[in-house]
Amino acid sequence: MGVTWRAAQQEDLGKIESYLYRHVQSSMFPLANLRDFGLNGSDARSVRMWVTGDDPRAVFTITNEGMILPQCPDCTDHELLSALALIGDGLITGVIGEAAQARRIIRLARWQGKPTVMDEDEPSFSLDLEALILPEVSGSRLVPLADIDRAKAIAWRRAYLIETPGFLDKVATQQAERDVEVYLSRESHRALLIDGQPVAMTGFNAALPDVVQIGGVYTPPGLRGRGYARTAVALHLNEAREAGVTRAVLFAASESAARAYMAIGFVPAGKFALILFQTEKEVAA
Repeated sequence: MGVTWRAAQQEDLGKIESYLYRHVQSSMFPLANLRDFGLNGSDARSVRMWVTGDDPRAVFTITNEGMILPQCPDCTDHELLSALALIGDGLITGVIGEAAQARRIIRLARWQGKPTVMDEDEPSFSLDLEALILPEVSGSRLVPLADIDRAKAIAWRRAYLIETPGFLDKVATQQAERDVEVYLSRESHRALLIDGQPVAMTGFNAALPDVVQIGGVYTPPGLRGRGYARTAVALHLNEAREAGVTRAVLFAASESAARAYMAIGFVPAGKFALILFQTEKEVAA
């Protein structure tokens, strides 16, 4: 069956959200961007969306900053090519989503040779918060990120960006400052203290009233292997559970991270692709 794409309108949002919720494991970014920045708005993370008919079986999303966020598991190659034709010739900064869909888009658009700052298929995990396992780490306390030195938070975020997505030093410094400013304004991130000293950071990079997506978890190299990351994540999720959140999703950047998440109850839930293209500012840096 062919797809006839049409631009989403405000009156479509209820059905779009219902559809994306049915695929929430790989739809947190479009859902959160839609909720926080709106449809057809002016913010960099505001979204344009195209849907299939009155009761969507596919939603194709791009942010104003050029990030493609697909949710079209049953689309044919022809249908994906039709969706790609809709976004025009503007800047494309990456593709983020369920791995099989993201890789098909890269292949169909012939973007395999584009330079990237990140190009990973990472294991995805899910957790019903009723099954959350709270580890016991002596002397631990979770506090808002604002309670620790801002320079330390920026340094940690910078180190994360260099280590995980592979950002260049100058770009990582600038991005870390912007990221921490957002974390503080949204109160989305926390720091774990052990005997009063900050040892790890965790946060939600997308949040809905009943589902959160964990992101930006970081422990400095000299403090790793002590369970601090999983303790920080678990305590933050317990806080969210008490506020009414029922589910958490994430994708793991390493085998050690995956083991830490599974230790607090997460179960595997497919693969998630993070493909971030190198931009002119990164080349210049």
